[in-house]
Amino acid sequence: MSILENYDKNNSNSLRAKVFNQLQNDILNGKYKQGSSLIETKLSEDMGVSRTPIREAIKQLELEGLVQTVPHKGVVVKGISSKDIRDIYTIRMLIEGLAARWAAENITDEELNELQEAVDLEEFYTNKNDSQHLLKFDSRFHEIIFNASKSKPLKQILSTFHNYVQRARNASLGSPSRAREALKEHKATLQAIKEKDPDKAEKLTTEHIKNASKYLLKQQF
Repeated sequence: MSILENYDKNNSNSLRAKVFNQLQNDILNGKYKQGSSLIETKLSEDMGVSRTPIREAIKQLELEGLVQTVPHKGVVVKGISSKDIRDIYTIRMLIEGLAARWAAENITDEELNELQEAVDLEEFYTNKNDSQHLLKFDSRFHEIIFNASKSKPLKQILSTFHNYVQRARNASLGSPSRAREALKEHKATLQAIKEKDPDKAEKLTTEHIKNASKYLLKQQF
């Protein structure tokens, strides 16, 4: 394959991924509600791309179980059910609890400083009720813990599940009361990791995710 052909292929793959990620986020964030139709021509116009990457993204969304093709209706958004949320959060409690346990055992001083900084910035934006920046540092907090676990397989599994809980985290952190509770829970987990207490870090992380799940199910369903 020539350099030019390889460049074109990479660009094409990048565009497909960008379109898929955008549509996935829009579904998970509730922009496209359950039961609404996805029309290729309109999506193509709205996103400024040809219909080919739209069509390929829709196929991937169907594999992910987020949309389905319905006779005489076209592509319809399935979204996420309350059972999906319960299943996802139950799995997250297990694997993120394990990540926190391993982080308490393996975290470096540099990662610990980064974790403290993430919590400090989360507190700053919580006090300002700035949900957009708050989401960024909430994500950063979890990301540092995943990295500190020093487990590549665990990070891969966690990254898959975090795509599916994007809407959940947006909804939770959009509420000032839940955002303050989440901050308190993050501070407690940080302290457990500082103390190198894997049992406590795992327990607190599991409780944090359970609380987020309860809040989301109460708000969304």
